[in-house]
Amino acid sequence: MSALPANGPAIGRSPAPGFRIHLPQGFALGGEPVLAPCTLEAAAGHCTALLGPSGSGKTTLMRLAAGLLDLPQGATVEAGDGRPLAGRIAWMAQADLLVPWKDALGNVLLGAHLRGERPDRARARALLAEVGLSAADAGKPPAALSGGMRQRVALARTLMEDRPVVLMDEPFSAVDAPTRHRLQDLAARLLAGCTVLLVTHDPLEALRLADRILVLAGTPATPMEVAVPGGTPPRPAREPALLAAQAALLERLAEAA
Repeated sequence: MSALPANGPAIGRSPAPGFRIHLPQGFALGGEPVLAPCTLEAAAGHCTALLGPSGSGKTTLMRLAAGLLDLPQGATVEAGDGRPLAGRIAWMAQADLLVPWKDALGNVLLGAHLRGERPDRARARALLAEVGLSAADAGKPPAALSGGMRQRVALARTLMEDRPVVLMDEPFSAVDAPTRHRLQDLAARLLAGCTVLLVTHDPLEALRLADRILVLAGTPATPMEVAVPGGTPPRPAREPALLAAQAALLERLAEAA
């Protein structure tokens, strides 16, 4: 496990920039308005969580940040340091997107393979162990893994990229509750210092991990900020303030739906 840092950003990672998505005319898909005119800012080195009903535009905002959707006229996505975000983003989609012709270890190393870089197999194996997969699991193809195991491979691949900006779309949705709790702790530790945009349907997850929480509400949707309890992520789930905040956030999400 020595291939991984004890906590905080990995050695050699460039400083994490914040970024801003500005949609002065909103955003539509297939001619249907999805997002109202709005601006979303992700603070440098912090985690911003997005919640809201299905179809409210959470993944759309993330795909805009990743450069996977064309920006409408007048819209911008800008990093706080003035440099392009391209090449500084690690992306974890809702689907695990594992390639079937590589085993779990090969999938974790896929980015290095595509870039023609020398793979760090020791670090990849350490990450697979961190997400709870055995050495035997590392040699299995995706078809031999459960949905939760595949999602853990995708998480290890995202962490392997070691980028200063990380976009995660429901990264723990396919795993059981105890594993989800442990992976939240792991992500908070290994992504410390990164600028993270996290899409989740789990209020407790957002409250444990985020420095800032935005709820998408309305049709078309607008991001509305909600209060976050004090303390440093990952916040203990048993804290009374966190549990009270969870109840309030659930009510807010019910209103948004």
